[in-house]
Amino acid sequence: MQGRFFADILRNRNNRAILDRWSTLALPDGWLVAGCLFQTVWNLQAGRAPEADIKDYDLFYFDSRDTSEESESAVQAHIDELLVDLDVTIEASNQARVHFWYESYFGQPYAELRSACEGIDRFLVSATCVGVRPGELYAPYGLALLYDGVLSMNPLLPHRALFDRKARSYLARWPWLRIEPRAAAQSGIE
Repeated sequence: MQGRFFADILRNRNNRAILDRWSTLALPDGWLVAGCLFQTVWNLQAGRAPEADIKDYDLFYFDSRDTSEESESAVQAHIDELLVDLDVTIEASNQARVHFWYESYFGQPYAELRSACEGIDRFLVSATCVGVRPGELYAPYGLALLYDGVLSMNPLLPHRALFDRKARSYLARWPWLRIEPRAAAQSGIE
């Protein structure tokens, strides 16, 4: 399934360009993550263009030596300069500083991370916990849920209201997705 996943995500020209230029990005413990990956797969399964309705492309990295907002902004400026020709929104996020802002933004506590992969581990929906970099895949819950279109709440981040909001957003764009029965019973989303 890993080969299929890489073939699918590379059909998105922006994913392919980002990964082709990976070495120039120079991100410590860097990963291309989240929506640009799983949404590409779901778009292909729905017969849509691979890039359809993907609002941004997320890059996670981990730099515990400098967790300042200024440092993260400098990394973002570097990324913007290198990838400006793609004409898409690309957001770089230092996972070493997420615990500083997460609760004020999402209203839920968030423990300090020790790596970028720990950030991937904590996406709200288990099927969406994926990250790639050239020649590597990180998918702590595997790829079956993603390909089967099953939305289940991540046990590492059991925030019901946030999960429900995210699941509704996904169902609006890909109505064939389904919420895992246990999660559906708890949320009231069908």
